[in-house]
Amino acid sequence: MLTNAIERYIALHRATGFQFTTEACRLRQFARAAAAAAEDVVRSETVLAWASQAPSPKSRRDRFQTVRRFARAMAIEDPRHEVPPVVSFGPEIRRWPHIYTAAEIERLLHAAAKLGPRGSLRPQTYVTLFALLAATGLRVSEALSLHLDDLTSAGLVIRQAKFHKKRLVPLHETTRRGLERYLSERTRTAGMQPTIFVSSRGTALPYNRVVATFLYLVRRIGMHPGPGCPGPRIHDFRHTFAVRALEQCTGDYDAIRRHMLALSTYLGHAHVTYTYWYLHTTPPLMREIAAASEALVAGGAP
Repeated sequence: MLTNAIERYIALHRATGFQFTTEACRLRQFARAAAAAAEDVVRSETVLAWASQAPSPKSRRDRFQTVRRFARAMAIEDPRHEVPPVVSFGPEIRRWPHIYTAAEIERLLHAAAKLGPRGSLRPQTYVTLFALLAATGLRVSEALSLHLDDLTSAGLVIRQAKFHKKRLVPLHETTRRGLERYLSERTRTAGMQPTIFVSSRGTALPYNRVVATFLYLVRRIGMHPGPGCPGPRIHDFRHTFAVRALEQCTGDYDAIRRHMLALSTYLGHAHVTYTYWYLHTTPPLMREIAAASEALVAGGAP
């Protein structure tokens, strides 16, 4: 059975510091497809058929690449595993992130506040979670792993970061007040559950449920075109935070240099080059670039 090999592969990646959540889900889904075909090794034909069932080109490519990497690792141990050709689903194309406007975030939070059941903690949980992601740029996994004692007078202590690197995230006073309002209500309903964000049953809030609720809300308010189509992602809060933070430094190039190092540290990146991945052009930034370019051509210092 492929299940045992897949679980070993997942455990190896997590032991080396990777969260490996989405990849693990894909591999387990493939294991079920292989079991249905009565196969105990990776077969290229099965990989291609299973990947082709995904609803979008990106999902098909992600499925294929995840299983292909697994097949390459397994083929070292057992040559019966087939490694599908790399060109099967074309080259990887980076998905352009959605940079949220303040109005869009407000609409999303307003919709989250109307979630049912009425009188439950659920609306407050999602309003607070999405607001925290927008205000801090935390990874979703980091926010869901927060414990009650991680909220300190100095900020949030992030313990479940990538590669298990702990860091401190200072909070704006408005963000702190929002968290404290939620916690005052949450403590009365969730009892001794240690995580800050809890489900309606008082247990830790699962990642998959958060993503499903987010997609439901953005479709409900008309921000997402529907299944199989590209649209806003919950991870785009992190991109938006990085871009909006950079916009605050426009016109002061020394401040930008200092800011990039601070932003990289705040986001929990091991190197500033990783932070560049989150920076994207927006109208205010393009205006600054155009002004600096004109000054340079005119012979002045940008």
